[in-house]
Amino acid sequence: MTTYASAVPLDRDSTGLQAVLLDMDGTLVDTEDLWWEVEVSLLAELGHRLGQADRLAVVGGPMSRVVAHLLAVSGLPLSPEVLSGMISDRFAERIEHGVPLRPGAAELLAELAAEGVPAALVSAAHRRIIDLVLRTLGSHHFAFTVAGDEVERTKPHPDPYLLAAARLGAEPGRCVVIEDAPTGVRAGEAAGCWVLAVPSVADIEAGPGRTVLASLEGVGVALLRGLVSGSDGI
Repeated sequence: MTTYASAVPLDRDSTGLQAVLLDMDGTLVDTEDLWWEVEVSLLAELGHRLGQADRLAVVGGPMSRVVAHLLAVSGLPLSPEVLSGMISDRFAERIEHGVPLRPGAAELLAELAAEGVPAALVSAAHRRIIDLVLRTLGSHHFAFTVAGDEVERTKPHPDPYLLAAARLGAEPGRCVVIEDAPTGVRAGEAAGCWVLAVPSVADIEAGPGRTVLASLEGVGVALLRGLVSGSDGI
């Protein structure tokens, strides 16, 4: 697993925010449409047409779930490894020259750094894709990154977020997970973290321990601290 920077000292008071754990696709970078376009075009070339129901089924990954769905609905005589490689290769070509950021993402990352709040990037995407996206996001914004192919069980299992919290020396209940898809929200909640959801494709409803906002615009450290302390900060 690649480490990019050392985490800053954690807030050790009894109630405070210790770390922010951020998803990548659809949360910080506007790539969900790009993934879908790659999947649609590739499956069309292979003789199968995808619809909106398929999009809702694959949003948020991980790649293993995406590929399993695409093979099930298409009946293509391909192994999961082959189809996964085809999708990844085409997506890598699409993002070679950069990816667009989601509204408010750059400002949030800058404020986390300025306020000394440790941040980790926790994605179901594979290492190859994360490293390409980091050219746009900037690896210096994160203490480290966790890729979907670097854990035995990725989202919706809690493992990636538990790993990230442990590596930062943080308590899951004092971390905020920021996600855009139901798969990631379930992972963050299963890890025992507070969750801020900014839906990109699939709808997400608010609930206990979960705040839902339209975007990251206006989201700052004060709001995140408020989530952990029991005040929504909005």
